[in-house]
Amino acid sequence: MLPDAFIRTEHLRKVFHMGRQTVQAVADLSIAIPPQTFTVIMGPSGSGKSTLLYLLGGLDRPTSGGIQVGGASLEKMDENSLAVHRRKTVGFIFQSFNLVTSMTAAQNVEFPMRFTGVPTRVRKQRALDLLGQVGLEQRAHHRPTELSGGQQQRVAVARALVNDPPLILADEPTGNLDTVSGFSIMQLLSELHRSGRTVVVVTHDSRMLRFATQVIYLLDGHVVSEEEYIAASTLADVDLSEENQSK
Repeated sequence: MLPDAFIRTEHLRKVFHMGRQTVQAVADLSIAIPPQTFTVIMGPSGSGKSTLLYLLGGLDRPTSGGIQVGGASLEKMDENSLAVHRRKTVGFIFQSFNLVTSMTAAQNVEFPMRFTGVPTRVRKQRALDLLGQVGLEQRAHHRPTELSGGQQQRVAVARALVNDPPLILADEPTGNLDTVSGFSIMQLLSELHRSGRTVVVVTHDSRMLRFATQVIYLLDGHVVSEEEYIAASTLADVDLSEENQSK
């Protein structure tokens, strides 16, 4: 483990019970992520990468093991402490944007500040400033249904920054975007990293690797080497090709 890690997990496990079946989404995971880095967690669907991200963000609790973020042990926090941690420390960006359709872009960005006691005038100005930073100042008063997918994700990025968190967690941020819009979001995340934030992205989009300072490969809830990951991905492609040929 790195002594100056901003995020570290120790023997982290997350088990889901679905009827009589037990699924181990994260299996005895010990990782370290230094501060102010851009870490990409690569893995196919079902590898446990999104579960890991939710654990790191305090959106879910581990079955066992420890999680430290900025020196704070998440597994020891009660629900109120976790809520404060998420509000002050973490900015979340999701694949599906998670915007409120009845609100404008500015109102969506402003919304998280309603729970922090920030005056209305200050909230509105900060929301407009952040939309300007992501290139959407002209779309501030448009609702999500009036925005493209790439624009909606930029609103989500601005919303993630509203409380100035040191940590950005992104779950498949390019998954619902076309090629050009997806690359634009990657560049925006890279800019956030260069501004001094710690950025962690889970994805299966290999284009994200060009921006990473660290890559973690996941398969079946375990960290594997790049060679193991490539070998498993190649085998999966061969199996899929043979299955399609047999139909």
